[in-house]
Amino acid sequence: MSTSDRVVLVLGGAGTVGSGIVKALLDKGFKVAVISRDASRLDRLRTFVSPTTQQNLITVVGNVGSEDGAEEAKQALLEQVGKVTDIVSSLGFSWWQGGPPHTQTLKDLHWVIETLLFSTFVSWKAFFPLVRDTAESSYTVITGGAGEKLLMPGTGFLTVGAASALAFCQVLREEYPEVPCKLNQVKINTGVATPERMAPGYLNHLDLGEAVAALVERGSSSHTVFAVSSPADLKTVLLEGNL
Repeated sequence: MSTSDRVVLVLGGAGTVGSGIVKALLDKGFKVAVISRDASRLDRLRTFVSPTTQQNLITVVGNVGSEDGAEEAKQALLEQVGKVTDIVSSLGFSWWQGGPPHTQTLKDLHWVIETLLFSTFVSWKAFFPLVRDTAESSYTVITGGAGEKLLMPGTGFLTVGAASALAFCQVLREEYPEVPCKLNQVKINTGVATPERMAPGYLNHLDLGEAVAALVERGSSSHTVFAVSSPADLKTVLLEGNL
C-alpha cells in the first residue's frame, strides 16, 4: 500500500509534538486527519504545514476526550475519509508543576489523570477498532518519560499521570499480544519544542515528527517501545533506521 493510499489519524495533532508528526507524514505523501475541540488550532495547523500538502490534511472539530465526543468525531471523520489505516496518539501535555501534593486538591489530580490517561484510553477505545485487525495498519502511542525519569518539587502529579499512561501502554502490549495491527510506543525522555523555543537537550518537534513518520511508513515493528532520551538518540534512530 503506497503512502498516498494511507490515511493517518493523528490524535493530538494540533499540539507541539503532534504538529511535527502531521507535517512529516504529509511531506511523505500520507493523507493525515486531525481532530481538535478548538477550530482555531486546526486553522493554525493548516497554515503550518507545507502549502503543497494542505489538500491532504483533513480536519474535524470534535472532542476525543469523552466517550460520546470520540464516537461523534469518529463518524464525522469516516464520512470524510471513508477509512483510517494508521493512528498516532499524541494526547495530553508535557509539563505540570503546580506544587507539592499537600497543596493540591482532588480536582487537580483528577484533571491531570483525565488529560494524560483518560483521554488516551477513551480515544483508543473508539479508534483502535478501525485498525486492529489489519496487518498493514499501525497504532502508535507517544508518551513521555516523566513517569519514570522526572520528579522535582511541584511535579508530583505529572509523575503520577505520566506513569498511568505508561502503564496503560504496557497493558495494551500484554492484553493484545497477537493483534494483526502494528502496536508500538514512542517514549520521549526529554523535552520537545518548536525551533524558536528550543532549550539544551530538547528535541525539535520537526525531527521527532520525521522519526515517527518513518516508523509509520516502515510498519516493520510491533509491540515495541522506542525510547528517545536526547537529540543524539533521535539522530541515530533517523540515520540508522532503527525505527
